[in-house]
Amino acid sequence: MSEHEWQALTKSEEAFMVNSYEIDVLAGVWGDLDDADQFWPVKELAGALLTLIDRGWIEVRRVAPWTSPPGERGLQPGELVPCVQLPAVLEDAANWEYPDDGNWIGAVTLVETEAGKKITRRVSEETAE
Repeated sequence: MSEHEWQALTKSEEAFMVNSYEIDVLAGVWGDLDDADQFWPVKELAGALLTLIDRGWIEVRRVAPWTSPPGERGLQPGELVPCVQLPAVLEDAANWEYPDDGNWIGAVTLVETEAGKKITRRVSEETAE
């Protein structure tokens, strides 16, 4: 992969790729979107995200609890949201908001796939050269 794939992304697609790289919850994308993209309807943003999922660059998972070997509790990407559920999950505006109660369990999170890493890591490598 080359920087060409990265350059071909729209600004909103870049924001999704960054959030998947960071393994961020879906609501976190609002901080990376351009001002103009922040006014898009959720359904249109969901469509842009679905194109990256269809390319195999991003997975959508649910946040799950995690316990480290020493017993510290934390969070991790959990089970994959099934493909048949993706459009409905991504078009649900509630999934684009931070949880009011601070409970992240079950929140939608974006996770970069191995194919997605070839896009974001290659860009980093080429930039360093």
